[in-house]
Amino acid sequence: MARVSQAHLDARRRQILDGARRCFTRNGFHATSMQDVFQETGLSSGAVYRYFRGKNDLITAVAEEAFERMRLAFESASHEAPLRPLADVIDGVLTHVLEEQARTSGVDRPGAFAELIVQVWSETLRDEGLAATLNAGYDRMRAMWGKVVRTYQEAGHLRADVPTDHLVRALMALVQGFILQQAVFKDVEAELRSGLRALLSPHA
Repeated sequence: MARVSQAHLDARRRQILDGARRCFTRNGFHATSMQDVFQETGLSSGAVYRYFRGKNDLITAVAEEAFERMRLAFESASHEAPLRPLADVIDGVLTHVLEEQARTSGVDRPGAFAELIVQVWSETLRDEGLAATLNAGYDRMRAMWGKVVRTYQEAGHLRADVPTDHLVRALMALVQGFILQQAVFKDVEAELRSGLRALLSPHA
């Protein structure tokens, strides 16, 4: 029997995750069944269960990937030189992540990713495993943001007399609020971006 390559295994796992994310984006977590995932991916139950034990594993994997992509996008933007205005960095990363996630979910609207993230947040209230995953991702995000914020503090773009972690938590809350409002109220993106720039840009 021929040995299956790692590239094949990785591609199959990618196929399953992409299919599950499309289902979750369209139908929500609770309305999506494993049968929906089988149909979406065109794979048998055995093929899917080889990689994931069930829907909770898929939800956790989709959530981990979504938050890791956002973390990496902010990390990449933070390494650009010279420093861009912080409002530009946050705005650019949100645009990139929301549009990229919508594209890979097969949905042509950026708000789809915001809706998926809000589902993840609500699911953590009843799923301790997912809550632990989210907390770990949050800690990684805070650590990365800490590096970004310190850079801006040292450059004089943010107040140096405020503890870095306090600024990090406030900025993350701002981004989380952006995602929540886009998911719930839909057509508010232009207003949110305008307000974001006004809050984070120095006075003229």
